[in-house]
Amino acid sequence: MRPCEKLNCPDFPCSDVNKDRYAIPDVEVDPDKVRIIMVSEAPPELAKDDFYVEGESFYLQTTLQAFRNAGFKVSSMQDILDLGVYITTAIKCAKTVYGILPTTIDNCSVRILEKEICLFPKAKAILLMGDNAIKAMNMITKRSTGKRLVPSSPLYKVRKGEYFYKSLRVFPTYLQTGKSYLIEKSKQKMIAEDIKKALEAAKTA
Repeated sequence: MRPCEKLNCPDFPCSDVNKDRYAIPDVEVDPDKVRIIMVSEAPPELAKDDFYVEGESFYLQTTLQAFRNAGFKVSSMQDILDLGVYITTAIKCAKTVYGILPTTIDNCSVRILEKEICLFPKAKAILLMGDNAIKAMNMITKRSTGKRLVPSSPLYKVRKGEYFYKSLRVFPTYLQTGKSYLIEKSKQKMIAEDIKKALEAAKTA
């Protein structure tokens, strides 16, 4: 299955993103082997920096480092897929501004992300990488339950809680892409801890 062939945005209603950098993962993935869905923020401004391109793109470099910090020997996106981890984004077009509008996050969550999660019926956990991924998941859960899933407390506090979306254990953590990841050592450590916890939870679920 290729997610990009199963999902689409029908009307592109958002005004604060670059629609020319609209991207849903174009990768062959076996849905029955996916145990963890890692939701990052948005596609990069440049296509060459995206997760699923040939070579070691910038987004892939920092993501590989995050998994290595968690104790996993990975050197390619295929190695991450072989761990049972599928990586996607909460927002499907590249950002044009630092602060994405809540309506944009909601548009993507209802048109694509919620349906994307359903493509992987054997997934056991979701990693929410950063504030916008957390906001997207809160919007998804609020539509069905009337309540947000992850509290609005500081992330270093909420990442220690236990959260569930249907049967999926949800791990909110920090964003693993971008230049800031390379310099914030404390966040690198917390991201590694959360990746490890998610893999362990998926293995025992």
